[in-house]
Amino acid sequence: MTAAFAVLAMTACSNNNPFLEDWNTPYGIPPFDKIQESHYLPAVQAGIEEQNREIEAIVACPDEPDFENTIAALDRSGSTLEKVSNVLFNISESNATESLNDIVAEATPLLSRHSDNIFMNPELFKRVEKVYKSDQSNLTREQQMLLKDFYESFVNNGIALPEEQQTRLREINEELSSLVLKFGNNLLDESNAFKEKFGFSVANYYDRMASTEDRELREQIFRGYSMRGNNGNDKDNKADVLRIMELRIEKAKLLGYASPAAMILHNKMAGDPATVDNFLSGIMDAAMARAREEVADMQKVMDEDIAAGILPEGSRIEPWDYMYYAERVRKARYAMDESEIMKYFKMENVRAGVFGNASRLYGLKFEPVADVALYYPECEAFKVTDEDGSLVGIIITDYYPRDSKRAGAWMTNFVNQYKTPDGKDVRPVIVNVGNFNKPSDGTPALLNIDQVETMFHEFGHALHGLLSQCTYKSVGGTSVKRDFVELPSQINENWAFEPEVLATYAFHYETGEVIPQELVDKLQAAGNFNQGFTTGELCAASILDMKWHELESIEGVDVNAFEAQASKEMGLIDEIIPRYRSTYFNHIFGSSGYSAGYYSYLWAEVLDKDAFELFRQKGIFDKETAMSFRHNVLEMGGSEEPMILYKRFRGADPDASALLRARGLK
Repeated sequence: MTAAFAVLAMTACSNNNPFLEDWNTPYGIPPFDKIQESHYLPAVQAGIEEQNREIEAIVACPDEPDFENTIAALDRSGSTLEKVSNVLFNISESNATESLNDIVAEATPLLSRHSDNIFMNPELFKRVEKVYKSDQSNLTREQQMLLKDFYESFVNNGIALPEEQQTRLREINEELSSLVLKFGNNLLDESNAFKEKFGFSVANYYDRMASTEDRELREQIFRGYSMRGNNGNDKDNKADVLRIMELRIEKAKLLGYASPAAMILHNKMAGDPATVDNFLSGIMDAAMARAREEVADMQKVMDEDIAAGILPEGSRIEPWDYMYYAERVRKARYAMDESEIMKYFKMENVRAGVFGNASRLYGLKFEPVADVALYYPECEAFKVTDEDGSLVGIIITDYYPRDSKRAGAWMTNFVNQYKTPDGKDVRPVIVNVGNFNKPSDGTPALLNIDQVETMFHEFGHALHGLLSQCTYKSVGGTSVKRDFVELPSQINENWAFEPEVLATYAFHYETGEVIPQELVDKLQAAGNFNQGFTTGELCAASILDMKWHELESIEGVDVNAFEAQASKEMGLIDEIIPRYRSTYFNHIFGSSGYSAGYYSYLWAEVLDKDAFELFRQKGIFDKETAMSFRHNVLEMGGSEEPMILYKRFRGADPDASALLRARGLK
């Protein structure tokens, strides 16, 4: 322990560290008003020591290993560490400070070493293995899944490796944990620099590219956005990308896999890289066929500008023109002005619509929680109850951008759902984070179409966490296979622009008038507009992710050249770039955990579109169908194999063409 750390620990102890106390707060919400930065590291250290004692007790247990004294005990261990980690890493993503980043940088390798100490503990593994290889017929299905997950975690963390290879694996894990943190911090700094240069957040990039008439300025914005982490400065991520991949490749080979993708996918729904590659290839071909049609339509509009003398002869659609001319085509084709539609999407009304939709489907009730301390003034908390009045959980919303928040939108837990040994059901505390348009100049927060869809999406994740009815925290809520986790979020998007749903929340922010049928018709008609671009950039990022993680060596690899070659091989047209280029692909090189898994958005969309077709057949608010989805998917977490859960709800295998039908590509 360093001298500085010792002083910090003494200070925190004398201040009654809230992470080391029971939280006697409303609904178990973390006591944000009492948590200080000085509390984090001492609590991390105390949590590690506490879990070490719990692990030692499991190993020292004189009784024959069984589920309760080994697997359930392992699942229950580490409660203090879980408390502090859930708060620390959530806050570091949404309300970071330089000092908090330093704390995370110090805590991350500690946690990496601690995890390795658990999953490379041979005596602990002997007990887990003994239970795994014994008769499991007396276990519930949830218990069997938890046992399987723990056993595979030991195997996948190198428990069978010789000691010297385990030592090397520990070194790899620790360095990787620091590198992904550095990648994310660099990206945050680069995104803030973009905002300082252009005067708006990266969250508003697509809107600005669609509305900026000055072509030269559009190109500058495009290059500023698409070159983040790729500028040769001290925030350049190229060397970190290569080092991350070098370490991931070495780790995969240590564990007996040809590539990181093979290692990551072996226990996912897809199973192997070839399955993912084939899946994405079919989508990419359909998307690019449509994209070429879109470019031709846009070129006709650009040609009009050339004829008018606005642009020089020979001008062609470039990546910085796509959104601008696509919006011009959309306005001409559908007479739809998104700035007019946004007036019906006041944030508070949309959120009420999101809540109301869940009420109609699943019988939930929402009410604001007043007089409770939250981690930022713009946050709001809501109590969620079931039809019988029982507590479902708490959801906190944090929707506006700030320099201390990373870009994007996400859902996480401050408190996980599980049941205590005495039967108490601990209900979750969930947070939905976004970067939506803020109120300005007396105008309330008005969301664009994508932001409305995103709010529905992230709340779908929240429902997955809120409605969890699992016994063990390690399989509860969103603790499912990566290529299944997007199903609850993506299916929830389907209700966003249904006329019956729009009528409940789309009110003009000035007049209170409900959105007129004319605009609803335009929204419906334009629903699949620009799907070549939208699907193509998403699929391109998914393929780029796979290309990186299918590498078996990085010898001679140049990040920009590799990306260019990957784009060529996948058939990406020159007018489109991947949704995330390598140096700002936080999903796969940062801490988001989507390495060799970004395809899961499209994979889960097959499930969600196929599932929503059943709602279409039965009625989008059919109670029996909704409750079947709740009971078979949303409540089950990872307590059963994903495809079994899906088929229980759907009654059949998913139809792979449902995605292309829904996007209008087939």
